[in-house]
Amino acid sequence: MTATLRPKELLLFKGADWDFSTLQRIHDACEEIALNELGLDVYPNQIEVITSEQMLDAYSSTGMPLFYRHWSFGKHFAHHEAFYRRGMRDLAYEIVINSSPCISYLMEENTATMQTLVIAHAAFGHNHFFKNNYLFKLWTDAEGILDYLDFAKGYISRCEERYGEVAVERTLDAAHALMSHGVHRYAGKNTLDLRQEEKRLQERRAHEEQMFNDLWRTVPVGKAKKAGDIGLEKRRAALGLPQDNILYFLEKSAPRLQPWQREILRIVRHVAQYFHPQRQTKVMNEGTATFVHYQIMNRLHERGQISDGNFLEFLKSHANVVFQPNYDDRRFSGFNPYALGFAMMQDIERIVTAPTEEDRAWFPDIAGRGDAMGVLRDIWANYRDESFISQFLSPNLIRQLRLFHLYDDPEQTEGVLVSAIHNERGYLRIRRQLSREYDIGWTDPAIDIVDVDLAGDRRLLLQHIVVNDCYLQEADMKHVLQHLADLWGYDVLLQEIDDSNVVAREHTASPRKNVQ
Repeated sequence: MTATLRPKELLLFKGADWDFSTLQRIHDACEEIALNELGLDVYPNQIEVITSEQMLDAYSSTGMPLFYRHWSFGKHFAHHEAFYRRGMRDLAYEIVINSSPCISYLMEENTATMQTLVIAHAAFGHNHFFKNNYLFKLWTDAEGILDYLDFAKGYISRCEERYGEVAVERTLDAAHALMSHGVHRYAGKNTLDLRQEEKRLQERRAHEEQMFNDLWRTVPVGKAKKAGDIGLEKRRAALGLPQDNILYFLEKSAPRLQPWQREILRIVRHVAQYFHPQRQTKVMNEGTATFVHYQIMNRLHERGQISDGNFLEFLKSHANVVFQPNYDDRRFSGFNPYALGFAMMQDIERIVTAPTEEDRAWFPDIAGRGDAMGVLRDIWANYRDESFISQFLSPNLIRQLRLFHLYDDPEQTEGVLVSAIHNERGYLRIRRQLSREYDIGWTDPAIDIVDVDLAGDRRLLLQHIVVNDCYLQEADMKHVLQHLADLWGYDVLLQEIDDSNVVAREHTASPRKNVQ
């Protein structure tokens, strides 16, 4: 690389130092490229500079700027702080919030080059993805999330004052344990409007208490009544069963919960729903942001707005971000979403602008189209990780990343089978198997509430459909089932159903006393 003399008046900054006027210049320069050259569509930006301790605090509360108190957040803070102080872990350069305005938290310790990188990455890359991807449009309310978090924080604080911190903490513990089972996985007709949640609280609570009382008032009592007196289909219809959103069912139907406890379950559900799209788009989200920051930083350098020295600093950091250890490297712990996402975005750009005959055969709809950013913006809007990988991982990239598939046959006592190599059938198998790793329908346990013994002991019946011989982990399952029994107020029974539709294992839990 040969050094290029650049007019000093063009440079956004000199050296590593920066101030807030520098950040404004950086933001405006990145915005001009992002909007006019890359065609991005973003929420208004709000950039805040925070200390390392504030970044640790943000880590502990899942990155949210406003959140209710819970002991687990303090535990996470202590854990991250200990590793950071010992030099065993670095902190993120930024945290970005899916909200409108889109809030980007920048570390004050960052150099001017790193501030430019993270503004390009977060304030424009992530911001565009949040605003345009269909999952975020369906499941999140960017304009209302901050107001709702403020309401949730105040509501839980008032509950602590009125009902005691211990009672509120126990309810939150149970709700957090079931948080991954507190999501509606299929979009409804109405989009979520979090700003109206507080306004509708009293009206909703009065209606739900009336419906709840009507349901349980119809439960037969006395020894003369039998479970058969209420038909299975009628009972399930009245309770909305089967139901995979366990927190939603408990909020609506648990017989012993107080109204304030139901509202806490609702708050935890909304927070879980907010993070649901992020779980399904980690590779795409980080790949998009990394591709965007790479384009913007290169363009700033070409324009003479970043010096050669600062650009080299960026390249070093970028290389660290997209580093992918080999499978036999001690540092390997799976696929780096930044590396895989960025590699796929660059490969799609190549297919669109300079395709090979192989690319034309595999991707006839986009190969040679010429408008790389138009194709990428369409992909960013309409796919999630599983579908993105299953449709756009190319044979060229499979060879470049040296991907292969191993099959560990339980019938074989020695070795493993290399079941996919670099041929057409192997490419398809590798792509299909890798995409499954990002499919929550494949990786998350499928657990449904299927029945309630209304006429008897009110035992709650759940079923786990076992996929790929993956049974629930015993210790964690017992803890979560105990929390479920405490919220329900009666016994719970969990059945694990194997491939033959036979109950392979059963687990039970009874509510503990004095936990309500």
